[in-house]
Amino acid sequence: MACLNTLKQEIKTLESVFPKSHERFQIMSASVDELSCRFVGKNGKKYEIHANITETYPSTPPVWFAESEETSVTNAVQILSNTTGRDNHVLNQVGILLKELCRLHSLPEPPDVERLRTALDPLRLGAAASVPQRMEAEDTEDLDDDEESEAEEDLHLDMDEGEANAKSKGEEMAIEHLATLERLRQNQRQDYLKGSVSGSVQATDRLMKELRDIYRSDSFKKGMYSIELVNDSLYEWNIKLMCVDPDSPLHNDLVLLKEKEGKDSILLNMLFKESYPFEPPFVRVVHPIISGGYVLLGGAICMELLTKQGWSSAYTVEALIMQISATLVKGKARIQFPGSTGSGKVCGGQGQYSLARAQQSFKSLVQIHEKNGWFTPPKEDG
Repeated sequence: MACLNTLKQEIKTLESVFPKSHERFQIMSASVDELSCRFVGKNGKKYEIHANITETYPSTPPVWFAESEETSVTNAVQILSNTTGRDNHVLNQVGILLKELCRLHSLPEPPDVERLRTALDPLRLGAAASVPQRMEAEDTEDLDDDEESEAEEDLHLDMDEGEANAKSKGEEMAIEHLATLERLRQNQRQDYLKGSVSGSVQATDRLMKELRDIYRSDSFKKGMYSIELVNDSLYEWNIKLMCVDPDSPLHNDLVLLKEKEGKDSILLNMLFKESYPFEPPFVRVVHPIISGGYVLLGGAICMELLTKQGWSSAYTVEALIMQISATLVKGKARIQFPGSTGSGKVCGGQGQYSLARAQQSFKSLVQIHEKNGWFTPPKEDG
């Protein structure tokens, strides 16, 4: 694909303009899937910044996030989610980011930024030159093949090099997970050809990438949590949280849960809308019943991050899982075993929350916090 070749050239340009030895901005690692950068501020302070390049690139910009929570960095990163057109290209993205970081840190802009601005036009012209040849080749195929090809291209479900790159990293991903991704890809292709597509192209592409990244991640491989797609849908995930802080009472409760009920995890359910990643998923605890930990009646979770106003498209599902785990521990979450005080009142003694109750309690929570702010959590969530 022409756009992929252009992206590769842009990455090579970035690595040559901003090597790891650059005094202000450094490309630490780069691929057609992700970019890791480092900004060097005043007094040599270093800020790590990352970008995920989704399968809708360059129609949509890369998804950026910073490890630092300093506003001088997060504000610069946030700007990148609002770009359009040629500013979606990584060369221009890095240029915009670096210019804004230097402004916010009161530092002079490196002259290298100008090299990024002049490098993109030749790359784009080179990509455009290959289009007539590709169109001529397509004209030689019959109509059915054309329709099938267009269907796959429209949904970005064809086997482009990004997908091939994932397969070349087979040793990084278990065979069953590669099989899951391939099955999902085939299902989406068939749904498109039948005219029964659910969700949106952007959300589907992003969720496919998130799932691939999770299958490769260390925390997933170490068994900190597991993922199951409900009815093979990318838009509903069941997550089993199996590891929390070993020094926490919640960890001891999980050990006891396994002894009593044979279950060794906290089951979370995530529902994604077609507007994802621009709106957060709806997240709830399904099992077991929990007191404290900012878990509301019904199993919804009291976190500003899970609301439209607190969410950012830069957050990943894995980062969200880790944040929920930390929030449960921070809020002194405890498992309510059958017969313990309060264990029956939340769900009629069934040991499991309901979706309707969770949605109702979360809606009430948002209304309360929109009125009063997020500085005082309700009493019932610990």
